[in-house]
Amino acid sequence: MKVGCPKEIKNHEYRVGLTPASVRELTSRGHQVLVQTGAGAAIGLLDEHYVAAGASMAPDAATVFAQADMIVKVKEPQPQECAMLREGQILYTYLHLAPDPAQTAALIKSGAVCIAYETVTGPGGGLPLLAPMSEVAGRMSIQAGAAHLEKSKGGMGVLLGGVPGVAPAHVVIIGAGVVGTHALQMAVGMGARVTVLDRNVDRLRQLDLVFGNRISTAYSNVQSLEESVLSADLVIGGVLIPGAAAPKLVTREMISRMKKGAVVVDVAIDQGGCFETSHATTHADPTFVVDGVVHYCVANMPGAVARTSTFALNNATIAHAVALADKGWRRALNDSPYLCAGLNVALGQLTYEAVARDLGYEYVPAEGLLD
Repeated sequence: MKVGCPKEIKNHEYRVGLTPASVRELTSRGHQVLVQTGAGAAIGLLDEHYVAAGASMAPDAATVFAQADMIVKVKEPQPQECAMLREGQILYTYLHLAPDPAQTAALIKSGAVCIAYETVTGPGGGLPLLAPMSEVAGRMSIQAGAAHLEKSKGGMGVLLGGVPGVAPAHVVIIGAGVVGTHALQMAVGMGARVTVLDRNVDRLRQLDLVFGNRISTAYSNVQSLEESVLSADLVIGGVLIPGAAAPKLVTREMISRMKKGAVVVDVAIDQGGCFETSHATTHADPTFVVDGVVHYCVANMPGAVARTSTFALNNATIAHAVALADKGWRRALNDSPYLCAGLNVALGQLTYEAVARDLGYEYVPAEGLLD
């Protein structure tokens, strides 16, 4: 199979779908790999590294899309990329379709076979291709939140960990999954006072066993959420419903009553965000203010640490990429129910139930397309 890796074109996106090591995994199995010139240059992965791993270089994205049987990317395809997809071509990348009807319509129109990293499952449960970027984003959320609490960046002028004689900031983390756990580790490490909310009591119990009296845990309901948010200096939104739009847990009314100069970081923004006041921002212009509260809603947070993120992502995605190249998409999905869970759009049909429900499309089970 000929596998293509174009350069990412989203604002301040420097990650790359394939590292030279991943290219070597594919070429060593007899596959051809076509990489766009300069695809990894911003993070030190140079064209000569790709050539040494067995790749051929393409001068532009149009060449990659035209020649490749499978496109491996990081971020969802932008409109000009969707227009280059063709029927039966495999697209293997993050998609986040539920809050993006325009992209969904474009992918359906293309006839491509679109496999979303964020809905591929694993034998131990969870979302193993989403997990590494959730780990990065969870850790970054505390860095970003701490920076924007500084007065010069619009915050109230609070040091996250405080100093002797002055109380630390109160960090509230909504969701105790991968994002929440990694945000928690960073916040505790920086000396903040931390409250974690979730509806999974077993998960809260696990965190309590690990962190003890260094954190507070709370069962998430309307009252506990409101009380926590109103007392917070920094709120991290890390709620995920796989494939579906994120629930708007923090209302506009709650935001209006928060401390002036408080910061919210919406890590769920790729799925539409879990703050009612959120809208996606970029690394070039990462924040906006609503009712005196600073909102950080960058839709590709891990792109800011693109080298770390690229290697972490490739560690998770390459095995399925090899399976797709070795077997073709139908056999690969038939052989792996975990990879099959990643199929969101195929041959003009929407094959992920939560996305179909959120966007009003007819749902066509993936299994019906695999014969």
